[in-house]
Amino acid sequence: MAKSGSPSKVREGGDARSVETRRALTAAAIATLQEDGYAGASARAIAERAGSNQGLVFYHFGSVANLLLAALDAVSSQRLEHYSAAIERTGSLEELVDAATAIFQEDLDAGYVTVLAEMIAGASSTPGLGSEVATRIGPWTDFAQRAIDDALGSSPLASVLPSRDVAYGIVALYLGLEMLSHLDGDRAPALALFAHAKRIACLFSTLSGVSPRTEAT
Repeated sequence: MAKSGSPSKVREGGDARSVETRRALTAAAIATLQEDGYAGASARAIAERAGSNQGLVFYHFGSVANLLLAALDAVSSQRLEHYSAAIERTGSLEELVDAATAIFQEDLDAGYVTVLAEMIAGASSTPGLGSEVATRIGPWTDFAQRAIDDALGSSPLASVLPSRDVAYGIVALYLGLEMLSHLDGDRAPALALFAHAKRIACLFSTLSGVSPRTEAT
């Protein structure tokens, strides 16, 4: 099981072989969290999966906890880039909800949510890990706030809705839905909520007479 102490800085730079070793260990950490959970994410298990020596975990990352955080960083960075590209292709609130629905299902299918869920679970038993995981959720709130601000544009709601608070609620709801859907294997209730959100988006567009995102561009 990963242990957490004072965060150690991941070794930067190095030759191509070192870069490849860090990449392999990070990928192995992601797979281990997805398949064996936080409890099974030992240095030995990760190193074996990566075809590496477990001593390299500590050489490159300082601790198993740091390696697991690097795995979470890698998944978050990849998904945030994908989310941003998906949002850029939307032109209305309805399309924004459609994009969120598709991404939600992708995350469940690929097991990305498992990585975060296992890190949150591990934080309850590993001192110092909770704040590190919470810090890494911050960019998602920033992203959600930007999407909300763009979606509302210059509509009347933009001046009365606290977009930061709404963004926080959306991120919390999204993560909660993913974790519950992963837990019981039933994504139907979550998809029903997305369907309700799309109907609300359609109603908003009808009442405002114009798509806020289109108006803002």
